[in-house]
Amino acid sequence: MSDMAPGPDSKAGDGKQTTTAAKSFISGGFGGVSAVLVGHPFDLTKVRLQTAPAGTYSGAMDVVRKTLARDGVKGLYRGMGPPLVGVTPIFALSFWAYDLGKKIVYSATPDRVSPKLSTGELAFAGFFSAVPTTLVAAPAERIKVVLQVQGQGGKAQYSGPISVVRGLYAEGGLRSIFRGTGATLARDGPGSAAYFVAYEQAKRALTPAGADPSQLNLGPVIIAGGLAGVAMWSFAIPPDVIKSRLQSAPQGMYSGFFDCARKTIVQDGVKALFKGFGPAMARAFPANAATFLGVEASLKAMDKLF
Repeated sequence: MSDMAPGPDSKAGDGKQTTTAAKSFISGGFGGVSAVLVGHPFDLTKVRLQTAPAGTYSGAMDVVRKTLARDGVKGLYRGMGPPLVGVTPIFALSFWAYDLGKKIVYSATPDRVSPKLSTGELAFAGFFSAVPTTLVAAPAERIKVVLQVQGQGGKAQYSGPISVVRGLYAEGGLRSIFRGTGATLARDGPGSAAYFVAYEQAKRALTPAGADPSQLNLGPVIIAGGLAGVAMWSFAIPPDVIKSRLQSAPQGMYSGFFDCARKTIVQDGVKALFKGFGPAMARAFPANAATFLGVEASLKAMDKLF
């Protein structure tokens, strides 16, 4: 996924590092599954901190302690079904769209001297990757959040993802299922720009002089992937808080993204926009290291097979 040197799937002779659509799609799916398996307990902790009434939890470890006491270890994986099912198309779309974004840059700059993309060009491709991805990610996030926040007190309303879909559709049709789409893009657009820029720049920095970044062993890939996740969540937490509150709130509580942001600040102060920062950052490195490990390992395997 580096843009530094031509790989086996690049256009012959042009030196532009772009991967075939099929390989981008498949490798992104492998990366996404890896991310969910590693990161879901951190994500559940983050969402519960972001959405619970003030005073429910004293911090991230209190969320973990109470969740384990109430539901056991399986409670930390509540709501994992939707992202695990949806993660293959979500991450596959993300990595496919990122590669497409790079191709758009190359098409728009036919007379460029170097195939090496600038930071701004990488940021464009990263932001672009979030646009089609949001169409799949938003409803999956909505279902996941609804499942994650239930069970904190009293009987769970929904038995699983299908039950949530039916309930949300009965509540407000497709509009209810897609609630939080704008907030998802507000989080994932800047976040994805930071994500891919950090990954590419970290790979460049970790590549020995005269070596090819595409040939890095898995150690530097893990480090670069982890740093990419940290960079992404450094930008994404405030819109993620709004997204979580929008998607978990009762029907009619908020009229939209800005109404939710305003009411959150009025009620809990600006600091509320950074709730869940700790677990998000704790999750960022291992989950995204796993993501890029899955992506790069699957790409290498596919390159050997075909």
